[in-house]
Parts: sequence; C-alpha cells; structure tokens
Amino acid sequence: METAKRERYAIVGAGIVIGIIAALLVLFGNPRNMGFCIACFLRDTAGAVGLHQAAAVQYIRPEIIGLILGSLAMACAHREFAPRGGSAPITRFALGFFAMVGCLMFLGCPFRMILRLAGGDLNAILGLVGFVCGILCGVFFLNKGYSLGRSHRMPQLEGGLLPIAVIALLVLLVVAPDFIHFTATGEGPGALHAAIAISLVAGLVVGALAQRTRLCMVGGIRDLVLFRETKLILGFVAILVSALVCNLIIGAATGTPLFNPGFADQPVAHTDGLWNALGMFLAGFACVLLGGCPLRQLVLSGEGNTDSATAILGLFVGAAFAHNFGLAASGKGPTPNGMVAVIIGIVVVALISVANTYGKAKE
Repeated sequence: METAKRERYAIVGAGIVIGIIAALLVLFGNPRNMGFCIACFLRDTAGAVGLHQAAAVQYIRPEIIGLILGSLAMACAHREFAPRGGSAPITRFALGFFAMVGCLMFLGCPFRMILRLAGGDLNAILGLVGFVCGILCGVFFLNKGYSLGRSHRMPQLEGGLLPIAVIALLVLLVVAPDFIHFTATGEGPGALHAAIAISLVAGLVVGALAQRTRLCMVGGIRDLVLFRETKLILGFVAILVSALVCNLIIGAATGTPLFNPGFADQPVAHTDGLWNALGMFLAGFACVLLGGCPLRQLVLSGEGNTDSATAILGLFVGAAFAHNFGLAASGKGPTPNGMVAVIIGIVVVALISVANTYGKAKE
C-alpha cells in the first residue's frame, strides 16, 4: 500500500514538473500550446535533414534528443539499460507510420493534446474523445489475445544505435552544415524555438522523469480500463493542471495571454471536429497496439528497446511522407489526401489487430 502511494506521488510530482517545463518552453520561444509535442518535433527534425521540403517546419528539435538521452542516462544509472527487440519490426514500423498520420491530422501527439487543453484549445476535447475511443478499440483486441510476439535480448550496440544517432543530430544542429534545413522566418513553427541548451536540458529532465515513472498517456487510459488503475493517468492530469496554472501566471506577468479558451484562432490547430477526432482515434488505436504513446516509445528506446526504436522510425518516416504527399492538416483544416490516409490507416491498423489476435489463434 505504501509503495503504491509513493508511486502515485512520484508520478504526480513528475507530471507537475513536466507541465511547468512545457509552459516555460513556450515562454523561451517554442510555439504556443507546443512546449512539447513528440509528433511535431519529429516532423520538424525530419524536415531539417531533408526528408520533406515543407519550409515552415524544419528544425532539429533538441527536446527529442534530450528525451532519449535523459532516459538512457536514468536507465544506465539504475541498471535498466537492457537491449531487447525483434518483435514484428515491420508491423511496428507500420503502426508508427499510421500513428503519425493520425497525429498530423490532429496536429499534435497525445502530449500536445494535453498542452492544447491547458492553453484553452477546445478542439483538443474532440481529439481526446477520438483518442479514448481508439484506445478502447485496441483494448478490445488486447483482451482477445492480441500480441506481436516476444522480444529477445539484443547486443549492447544494437540498443545504443538510436542514442548514438541522436547525438549525431545534436552535432549537426550545433555545427549547422549547409545541408541541414532551418525554417528561415517566424511564419512557421520551425522558426519558433527555445535556445538549444534550454531545449536540450528540458528534454533531458523530461526523459529522466518519464523513464523513472513510466509516464504514458496511452498506458494510463489502457490501465484505467483494464485494471481500474489510475496512477499513470494522474500524471497527465498533473501535466494539464500545472501547465494551465503556468500559462495563466506567465500570461499575467508578460501581458501575452497563453490561455485562450475557445475553438477558433488557436495556434497550429484547426476546427474540424470530425477529423480531429478521427486523427486521434487512429493515433490511439495504433499506439495501444504498440504498447505506448510516442513519448513512451522515445523513453523505451533510451532503455535500449529496439522495438520502440523501430516504431520511432515509423513515426519519423510517417511525418516525412505526410508532408511530401499533402496528408498533414494545417490551420485551414484537413486535406483530402489526409482524410483518405486516415481512413486507410484505420483499416490497416484494424487488419493488423485482427491478424495478430485471431490469426495467431489458428496457428
């Protein structure tokens, strides 16, 4: 009982700190309602290395680098760095790909969905409804025996390759060679960012806290449904409350309101409720089958989990594909290509669910 209570206090405390960090990152230069967004930041990084040419969203985000390295440092400190993988890599890649398609329809990951709510963006409520419904669909298959198979021990180097890769990205960001793309003007989210050192430290802290507490929005809702366990979801409630309070304080202190309740005129958001909901439905459905939200996948990759690294590659390529082929929504709303892609994604994820639930039962 005491152990469970301490875990809850630790998760809530971590959530409070993470919410404060996310709000402060906006104060230091990140886009409004986007102090942290795994989907957006992976998209920006993909553009920076030339995988897409959307000039408004090109910047290597140090927060992503910090998340992975913070998790790695904490895992090593507690002897939890244990490379494992080999469980259905192509399927995990596909799930990551379509999770990103869903996130870019909504214009944010589950983490940003909470921060959008803290900024007063009521469109995120519709996203949350879709997200929960997607998770419930995934939970149905989990209850029926869905599995992607067992992972296996991997060499130490295998688990360290992604952290090495993000260190290389950090070097490229600092050195800024000609082949790295940067959003040139303040018109796009890629041009709005905190200083490299501030962003990196923020990522390190969030990565370390998320590693120790196992924070995961998908896991929180899943555990609430399956086991009536509330501790993980309390962490995201704490993020919401602390980010909201910080937004109010910062807005009052600076004269620039960071809490603007309503649907219209929200930063990097659109008001199409149906597609906000369907985008997050797809993201929630895919992520519960992966075993965690994008934040959790980054943290697990820092622990040496190559299955999560494969999912991150899927997210990364999905972001590039979405912008190269006009799938990502914008402030003007969803695109026809994006609507088709979300529907295809829901069908593909449903087929993956069926194949890895009922198909395995027949083997």
